[in-house]
Amino acid sequence: MPIINSKLKPFTAQAFKNGQFVSVSDTDLKGKWSIFFFYPADFTFVCPTELGDMADLYPEFQKLGVEVYSVSTDTHFTHKAWHDTSDTIKKIKYTMVGDPTGTITRNFDVMIEEAGLALRGTFLVNPEGEIKVAEIHDLGIGRDASELLRKVKAAQYVATHPGEVCPAKWQEGAATLKPSLDLVGKI
Repeated sequence: MPIINSKLKPFTAQAFKNGQFVSVSDTDLKGKWSIFFFYPADFTFVCPTELGDMADLYPEFQKLGVEVYSVSTDTHFTHKAWHDTSDTIKKIKYTMVGDPTGTITRNFDVMIEEAGLALRGTFLVNPEGEIKVAEIHDLGIGRDASELLRKVKAAQYVATHPGEVCPAKWQEGAATLKPSLDLVGKI
């Protein structure tokens, strides 16, 4: 079954956020837009560049009503230690979820079983708990938070404008399309 439009599976996990350990579950996400941002491991190389990039744009995601959850198979204790020792990771204000059992990572089908690590997976979940964006990268390919921000805006636009779709490279405020018989073969 494709992951797009599938429902978020139940989970409960411990996380690190703003200097505190917190519990996070699928029920906390109901009624909100959420991003799950999987990465292989704390104290690595590409991961801090991605998480730092996401931290820089986190206020923009919040303005859109989107909560960000970074997830690795490390524990919430490891997230705190990384946060306390890395200047890049200290910038993070979003929730850093520990998934040492791999439950959440497997729920999103990004577990590298032989390594016990997550692929670089990015998932946008709508307020109804449906996955609307899914992107998976190999370990050596970093992601760009600004491109994800564009996709969030497009997903939110489509969700609030039935019958309209966002074309390639669509930016907020740009023209959309209204699929119809009149458009067939004219794009």
